[in-house]
Amino acid sequence: MNRRDIAGGLVLAAVAPGIVAAQTGGAPAGAGPSGAEGWATAWAGSVQGPYPIGNPSAQPDQRFAFPQAAEGANDQTFRLVVRPDFWGRQARLRFQNAFGTRPLVIDGVHAGLHLGGGCVAPGTNRPVRFGGQESVTVPPGGQVWSDAVELPFAAQPDAPLLAGRKLAVSFHVAGRSGPMTWHAKALQTSYVSRPGSGSKGAEEGEESFPFSTASWFFLDAVDMAAPAGIPVIVGFGDSITDGTASTMNGDDRWPDVLSRRLHQALGNRVSVVNAGIGGNQVVGPAAYGPDRPFPGGPSALARLERDVISLSGVRCVVWLEGTNDFSRNGNASLEAVRDGMVEGVRRLRAALPGVRVVGATVTTALGSTSAAHGHAEQDEKRKGLNAFIRDSRTFDAVVDFESATLDAATGELRAEMIPESTTGGAGDKLHPNRAGYLAMGSSIPREAVVPG
Repeated sequence: MNRRDIAGGLVLAAVAPGIVAAQTGGAPAGAGPSGAEGWATAWAGSVQGPYPIGNPSAQPDQRFAFPQAAEGANDQTFRLVVRPDFWGRQARLRFQNAFGTRPLVIDGVHAGLHLGGGCVAPGTNRPVRFGGQESVTVPPGGQVWSDAVELPFAAQPDAPLLAGRKLAVSFHVAGRSGPMTWHAKALQTSYVSRPGSGSKGAEEGEESFPFSTASWFFLDAVDMAAPAGIPVIVGFGDSITDGTASTMNGDDRWPDVLSRRLHQALGNRVSVVNAGIGGNQVVGPAAYGPDRPFPGGPSALARLERDVISLSGVRCVVWLEGTNDFSRNGNASLEAVRDGMVEGVRRLRAALPGVRVVGATVTTALGSTSAAHGHAEQDEKRKGLNAFIRDSRTFDAVVDFESATLDAATGELRAEMIPESTTGGAGDKLHPNRAGYLAMGSSIPREAVVPG
């Protein structure tokens, strides 16, 4: 099969069971939005891998769902729970095998309204196709968009009772997947059937899904049909965007807070999605792949195309990153991170004409209990990066997360922002808790991300 990798801009779509063909233009086969509508990304979960390399939070024991990590999933069904930032009458799904080493065969894909636990709301579960077929094979390093799927329960996308509801995406992995592409830190409970249990996605109940996970696997984007021009805002960064120490299943990361503020003002006419990966760096690691994994995922520059540029309708990117580059694990120079950000902004503007790129000042880690963080050299580099973000005019706007969270007397996070909101405990003086994320999301001026 002749194809380029993801960065080459090709989309893989099924043309027959077990066969994948390259397709240009980013549009899958099947009917899609028409007239004054188009696709806009409503949810994203940046991928890394392979499992179990990553930094999950509040993760249940995964031994029973995946007895052999290297073999991945084995003839079993995932029921992933995601929260679209807005609803449309139609959706499409993107699946990734970016860090797999074997062809990934999925079938029995369904999408429905999440009821609770591992259940789908009765009558809402809809089959999803790929080029009109029930099955698709995604080659190692590849991705695939589904056909458009009608969502009758979202026939009135602006209905207030849909706001905040979640989508259950179920799919069966045929055979053994091998190394699994995943997003470690979902901070959202999803569900997995037993190995060897077969295709269970059509079921609305939860009896076939005994195992829970706090991560997302293979699925990395959901688009919704939307009025043309709806602005999609991407929060791009590391664990402080991914939501470490926020509330499990609480949707209170700073991008979630920003989302609720914007929806109060704009209704169902805006989308905020999260492209954070816990442990991510701007410029490190130098190399990344299934044979050279790193818990923080590929560098921001290496994943920019897949995790931001290739999403639908992106109009603004809020970039918060640098803490991990300056840790004892990263040990990058201030100049390297600064130059990496300049290069990232250049790439975004070249690929997305008219995009707003907003720089976010980096929050303090001084005094952190983490062995890799909290030292004086890291804090000096952080302050230097913040001065660059504020003063260099590299960005279209600046949001000041440092000021929103800093205790000026100690140089550390404010005391009320330290205790951990998910697992409890004292906190690590690195990751803000719910109170900290609320302050951060509330500090973003609306005009910085949605001018006018």
